[in-house]
Amino acid sequence: MSAPVKKNDRVTVTVEDLTHDGNGVAKVDGYPLFIQGALPEETVEIHVLKTLKNYGFAKVVDIIQPSADRIEAPCIYFDQCGGCQLQHLSYEGQLKWKRKMVENVMKRLGKIDAPVYPVKGMENPWTYRNKAQIPFAQGEEAAIAGFYKTKSHTIVDMERCLIQTGEADAILGGLKRELTKLGIEPYHEMTHSGQLRHVVVRKGRATNEVMVVLVTKSRKLPQKEAAIDVIKRLVPNVASIVQNVNGEKTNVIFGDITITLWGKETIEDRIGDVRFEISARSFYQVNPEQTEVLYKQALDYAQLEGNERVIDAYCGIGSISLFLAQKAGFVMGVEIVPQAIEDAKRNAELNGFTNTYFEAGAAEDVIPRWYKEGKEADVLVVDPPRKGCDEALLNTIIEQKPKRVVYVSCNPATLARDLRILEDGGYKTQEIQPVDMFPHTTHCEAVAWLELAD
Repeated sequence: MSAPVKKNDRVTVTVEDLTHDGNGVAKVDGYPLFIQGALPEETVEIHVLKTLKNYGFAKVVDIIQPSADRIEAPCIYFDQCGGCQLQHLSYEGQLKWKRKMVENVMKRLGKIDAPVYPVKGMENPWTYRNKAQIPFAQGEEAAIAGFYKTKSHTIVDMERCLIQTGEADAILGGLKRELTKLGIEPYHEMTHSGQLRHVVVRKGRATNEVMVVLVTKSRKLPQKEAAIDVIKRLVPNVASIVQNVNGEKTNVIFGDITITLWGKETIEDRIGDVRFEISARSFYQVNPEQTEVLYKQALDYAQLEGNERVIDAYCGIGSISLFLAQKAGFVMGVEIVPQAIEDAKRNAELNGFTNTYFEAGAAEDVIPRWYKEGKEADVLVVDPPRKGCDEALLNTIIEQKPKRVVYVSCNPATLARDLRILEDGGYKTQEIQPVDMFPHTTHCEAVAWLELAD
């Protein structure tokens, strides 16, 4: 059957929901249309842009009945930049939608009937990102810097970003104007020429220390000392200026060579009472205020009394492990990235923890061996990437039967899938607590608490 609408049609629809991209969803005779700029419960006139066999795309022409939660997006770049998807939805509306989204995914994909609580949001949902990765390029008349348009590598030239720190804004707006004076040519992605590819700005929220990383195509950096002086002037609280060399034709930001140009090799931050050293390429949560909320929730669900043995799968640099170590008898972390394990060991030493052990390897291989060695866990914590847990790890959990599982997720869809597998294997999901780590985007983290059924 052909679609009930065709390209360039104008129709009036009522919006039912949002997609993971932040587009509104409406149906015409059961045919879904994904609508740029539309919000749930709105009646809008739309212009159909494209139709495929099972769905189509459209944009808003006129808002006939706006959502009660619609606001004017505060950022002047919102319609161009792909960084935020929900600035036109009030923050209260964002939190309501995210809870509903998690609830729907749990029921639809996982058939999970555990309660999903209201999302834990931020009092001030702005300037929360402690890491900015700013691409540079050569514009028609001068250097440009900003963030990419949605699903493209076209840079929106920007002066500031409302979810980044002031130090990132200083680099974003100021450094590009100094490049010509410094003789540093921005990188050309198509021709693989030029020098400056990205500037990465990292900040320790608790310490106010800032690191600026210049990602260049080669080690050669014209007027290096002058560049250092410019950065120090733009960011007076900078504690570390680093050069990273990436000579590959790739979209990956960092290369393998990192050189400290000025100041310290690392900066420091704290989440709760736990200290962390952050290097140029370290993984570290970008919203430390909400990270503390997330980790405290995981700690609450772990229900530690002081003598438990805990296993932290996908432990990364040990951030959750060290939070757990404050209350547990012993914590064992496993992570497949060797450098992350070295960071975890260093962070444990930095905080004086003697009740932790970290090992590099695949969790689905290492954890069964630990059990064979008699290193059983009372509580098992997982914090996997967006693709969710490896099936072999889920099978390992079901086979080894720790009495409690705490699942920290950055993707509700894979969380629902994995909870279904664990429930089929003998566990029961008690409750799910969403946490808003990324205000003004469609992303939502969640923590699930599971108990081994009697």
